[in-house]
This record gives sequence, structure tokens and C-alpha cells, in this order.
Amino acid sequence: MVATTEITTADGVVRGSRGRRVLRWRSLPYAAAPVGDLRFRAPQPVRPWTGVREATAFRYASMQHRSGARIGPREFQPTSEDCLTLNVTAPAQAASTPRPVLVFIHGGGYLMGTSALRLYSGSRLAVRGDAIVVSLNYRLGAFGYVDFSEFGTPDRPFESNLGLRDQVAALRWVRENIAAFGGDPDNVTVFGESAGANAVLSLLATPAAEGLFHRAIAQSPPADWILSAEEARIFARRCVEKLGASADNAADTLSDASANDIRKAVTRTIGAVLRERPGLFPAVPVVDGDFLPRAPLEAMAEGTAHRIPLIIGTCRDEGALFARFADQLPTRPERLHKALAEYGPEVEARVHAAYPGFPGAKAAIRAGGDYIFWRPSVIAMNGHSRHAPTYAYRYDFAPRALHLAGVGATHATDLIPVFGAGESPLGRAITAAGGARGLAAVTRQFQDNWLEFARTGTPLPSWPAYTEARRTTLIIDSPTRLENDPDRTARLVWQDIRVPSLT
Repeated sequence: MVATTEITTADGVVRGSRGRRVLRWRSLPYAAAPVGDLRFRAPQPVRPWTGVREATAFRYASMQHRSGARIGPREFQPTSEDCLTLNVTAPAQAASTPRPVLVFIHGGGYLMGTSALRLYSGSRLAVRGDAIVVSLNYRLGAFGYVDFSEFGTPDRPFESNLGLRDQVAALRWVRENIAAFGGDPDNVTVFGESAGANAVLSLLATPAAEGLFHRAIAQSPPADWILSAEEARIFARRCVEKLGASADNAADTLSDASANDIRKAVTRTIGAVLRERPGLFPAVPVVDGDFLPRAPLEAMAEGTAHRIPLIIGTCRDEGALFARFADQLPTRPERLHKALAEYGPEVEARVHAAYPGFPGAKAAIRAGGDYIFWRPSVIAMNGHSRHAPTYAYRYDFAPRALHLAGVGATHATDLIPVFGAGESPLGRAITAAGGARGLAAVTRQFQDNWLEFARTGTPLPSWPAYTEARRTTLIIDSPTRLENDPDRTARLVWQDIRVPSLT
């Protein structure tokens, strides 16, 4: 079943390419281009085509700064509002039964990133797991995660949660079409990293996504990146003001301004918010009372989220990447102080005490990373585990080169073993000073568990489910081990702390 690159989809025939071990289809449209009158509108159906559509090359990444769409050392994918496409990778060998499907949502702070990154093709994962791997683009930043609906008019309506709506539209496309590629539409696992993991948790709380996926994996989710409707209005008004518009002419300005001018205005507004409230990312999903009726963490705790199996975890040194290469998160003592100021000096002192060496740089980096990623992930684990099978992990593995670089097991380094990229230039670079065997071992750990989970809904038997009573966590390292309630002191300190409000 499926040994050809020419496939008939619901919208028309597509032709992909054949590699040595996989078949690939690139930039397949899952929704109409959100341009012109469709800017800031919910995704609309694809217009069917006649003849054969070539699907052998990537087209556009979502609108973003050029640097975010880097796909090689000196290679950048062009960006456009016309970006609602996905990619399919399948083993070249025909199968007798439908294959499990893994749908990957890339990260990048909802501001940057592209499914065209070579790492995300999923070729090694598809072959090793005899699975179909899908990766998708979705609207980012100004065009996907700012709620301009207040400024819409009867003639020119704007809608909320556009990036999240895009992801649901992509999953509907998978539901309708993946069987033609050899995939099983009744066995779909959604997995994502960073903002992509926040998207996974948001999908769990999205009624329109019900039945479109059957397992979920959230790698390093900033799980409480969410705005209330009022916060979203405040942020959108600031963006409109930065664009030089007023409430009276906002609809015309948002409709007619160039995509790059809108992107720049929103990016500057985000920067201002982050300076005021470190760690508060304002271009995120919004509880609009409609498409996303409840905050994901609340829905998970209440049991109103989709009750499907979930794997969720973080990296041990999440904050190190941001301290080294960005200035967005509270990974410096002064920024962490600003983030925690509303909780008072006693709470802040307890946080400091939980991280020996504070206010030293290393302790601040670890605390800031835990604040953004691990703290809300524990809340998600607790809530979801009351209603559905939940499996917790922490990624601790870091070859010597990453320790020498001062980043350790930092944010996004777990993508290398998940996608089996140990033999890629990036994989060889991080093991140049040793650690190749360890990376191979953690790759097997990740992939064996991820693929077993995708096939059956449970990881390997050696990984027990998480409960609030035991808090059993798989520490993925060389060697891998189990721990109950790791870093308990820090967990207790963080348990009542939330990201600050924009209001």
C-alpha cells in the first residue's frame, strides 16, 4: 500500500519525490492562502485543482523575520502570508496495513520557525517506526497570535486564535487525506516542541479538535502561555497603536498595510511587553470563549480537555539556550526578580533558596528556565493525570561539547534524538568531544517510547504512568532511570506561582 509518489487527495492529484528509503510530499495546501480578504480570517477550504500538482519543493514559511526561517547555514526559506501547507514523509516500502501517523508542530515562540527545517522531515523516525510523519506550517506572530477581532467590521470581520485554527485545519486535512498516503486516520499522534508543545496542549482544550488526534506529546511546553480575552484586547490595541492606526481606521490599516509593516509593529510591541514583564509572551492563544473556551491548564484539571494519553516533559537546562542566545526569558537575576516581584520578597526568597548558588548566573538560568517550562508542565501533568494516562519525563543528556559550551541539556536539544539526527552535521557537532554512544542510547530511548506510544497509546512497559501520589518521571540520560518527584523542593516553591497578567 502506497509505493508511488502520485497520490489523489480530496483536492486533487499531487506528485512527490522518492528518496532511497522514503517518499516525500512537500508544501501540500491544507487551507486556502490567507491573503487579501482572508487576512486575519479563519482558514478556508482549498480550491481544488485539475491536473497534477508538483509537491517536490518547499514553498513559503509563515511571515517572520528572515532569520527565523533559516533552513541551512546560508539558506533561508522565503516567507509569505501564503503559508498554510504541510509535508508528508512515508517509508518507501509498501505496507500491508495502515501506518500510525505522527503530526509535528514546530516551535519558535509563535514568532519564528518552519516545517522545512531538515530535522523535521522525520525520515529516520518514519523508517524506524514504519510510520507516516507530517509536519506543518501555521500562521505566526501578527498573523496567527494577535486577536484583532475587536477591530473587525461587518464587511471586514477578523477572527481570533488563527494559528490554532490553522492547526485544527491541518488535522482535518490529515483526517480526510492521510489514508491515501498509507496512514491510519484513526491513529494520529500530535507532537510538538516549545511553542509547538503549547499548541499541543491548546489543541487538547479545543472542542473543534476532538477526534482529530488520539495521543499527544508535549516537549518543553510553556504550558501557561495563554491570554484572557481582556489581555488579548490590551495587547492588540498596543499593536494597532504601534502600527500608527486608531480604533476608527484600524480595520482599513490592518487590511491594507504591508505584511512586513504589520509584522514589525507587532514584534516591537512584543519586545516592549517582555521588557515590562519578563517571561510573559503576549502573542499566544487566547481564551476567546468560543474556539478556545477554557485555558488549557484549567481544562486539563477540570477534565474538560480531550481525555487522551499524554507524554509531557522538559529539558534539565531549559534556560541556558535563552541566556546565551536571546534576552527574552527571566534567566538573569534582575529579570527573574522582575518576574516574581508581584509575589513579594518571601516567595522570591524561597525561590532563591531552592536553587543553590543564587544569585549566581547558573542558578538564575536554571530557575528562569524552570519558571517558564517545568513549573507549568508540572501543573499540566497533575491536571491531566487525574483524567487520562499521563507520562512524565526530563531530558538530562548532554554530551561534553554542550557542557563546554555552557548550555548542557538545554531547550530543543531533545529534538536531535527524537528525530534520530545523531549522524547529521548537528549531531556530529555536539558529539565531537565525545558522547556519540550516549546520544545513540538516548535516541533509542526516545524513539522506542515515542513510536510505541504512537502505535498503542502507551510507551514501553518500563515507563510507568505519572500520578500525583508518586510523580514518577523518566530521566532520559545515559543511562536512563526513573525518579519519583525529582527536584521536589523546587516543585513545592513553584506550585502556587503563575506568569504575571498583562492587565
